Amino acid sequence: MHPNDPTRKPERLFRLCEIEPLTGLKKSSIYAGMKAGTFPGCIRLSARAVAWRESDIATWQAQRQQAGGQP
Repeated sequence: MHPNDPTRKPERLFRLCEIEPLTGLKKSSIYAGMKAGTFPGCIRLSARAVAWRESDIATWQAQRQQAGGQP
């Protein structure tokens, strides 16, 4: 499916308050993981707001399950 396909459903974006319960991580661990390259990066929505793509979080969760939850 092409990214500009008008029939394509827009990807959901998660804010930090949604990411914490989805991942079981707190804010400090999320940002530390981003810095270390072990957690997906966020996208800037505005000067003071960021969000994470649903697909990036799903991929991260799948990788963690394959690794058996090992850090």
